[in-house]
Amino acid sequence: MAKPINILIVEDEMIIAANIASQLKGLGYVVSGIVSKGEDALKHIRNSNPDVVLFDIQLKGNLDGIETAILMQQDYDIPIIYLTANVDDSHFNRAKTTNPAAFLSKPFKKLDLQHAIELSLNHFNDDYTSDHDYEKNITQYVLSDRIFVKHNDKIVKIIIKDILYMEADRNYCRIHAKGKVYLLVATLKDIERKLPIEHFIRVHRSYIVNLSQIDEVANKFVLINRKVIPLGKTSRRKLLNRLQTI
Repeated sequence: MAKPINILIVEDEMIIAANIASQLKGLGYVVSGIVSKGEDALKHIRNSNPDVVLFDIQLKGNLDGIETAILMQQDYDIPIIYLTANVDDSHFNRAKTTNPAAFLSKPFKKLDLQHAIELSLNHFNDDYTSDHDYEKNITQYVLSDRIFVKHNDKIVKIIIKDILYMEADRNYCRIHAKGKVYLLVATLKDIERKLPIEHFIRVHRSYIVNLSQIDEVANKFVLINRKVIPLGKTSRRKLLNRLQTI
């Protein structure tokens, strides 16, 4: 039986929060909680580890929704959907740095909410694709020592040992290699399914790294070629299992 999807609602207008909870339950999701402050959201996440978090950007208290999301991402790889009645450029640019799965403008339709959740799970939830699935999806674009990608209307070769890391940018992906960056019209999840899994590992919902290029592993980040890459708590355990440590 499929595991139910647990969703946390972080919203300080209780009437709105109750309405969202009713919509979610009607769609078959489980509401793991409703909290009105960022500090309470962080406590709930530590205790319940929800699958998706709906963050109102404007929250009462010391932390707004964006600040709470940034703190959450230091330890957890959980998809974010922002809820907002209106958002100016300043808030939007801050929110964009957290790579949310979606923005929903209040009031929103039930179908819009469902689509946002489905997209967030499809793009960011590692639990929905097993290592076996990755192996099945490796295609002819992958050879033992190289991959071929579409870049600027050409199919170009990238030697695997030269790849440093890959970075998500909404519906695009950047491959950072030695001396060159490739921008691909594909999501990080799409790219991940075609990679030789023995060389790469996802350390954050927005980053895949080349195991052979890691210079340092800290509690909350990995260092590659002087680039600090965030590292989630769950991903850190998986990473250490893949590395040879003494």
